[in-house]
Amino acid sequence: MQRSGRGGALYILDEPTTGLHPADIARLQVQLGKLVDAGNTVVAVEHKMQVVAASDWVMDIGPGAGEAGGRVVAEGTPGEVAATKESRTAPYLRAALGAS
Repeated sequence: MQRSGRGGALYILDEPTTGLHPADIARLQVQLGKLVDAGNTVVAVEHKMQVVAASDWVMDIGPGAGEAGGRVVAEGTPGEVAATKESRTAPYLRAALGAS
């Protein structure tokens, strides 16, 4: 992340909020926003709806795990995914959007 200010980098994060205190999650979101504002792309695999709700684009993959997963159930803005009836994530995302 040393070159974050230059832009043009792709950051792929797997569950970056794991083990973080809610205050630290908020700090992480600020830092991720700075990466994006500098012209970088951030892709995060994340289950914390607070982070998903603050994203520019969401891909909900499922509908389950293993053999029952692996297809795109919904994609779009957080609001569009929250409105998708087939998405098991939608009710939780709607609640997170209502709280933000």
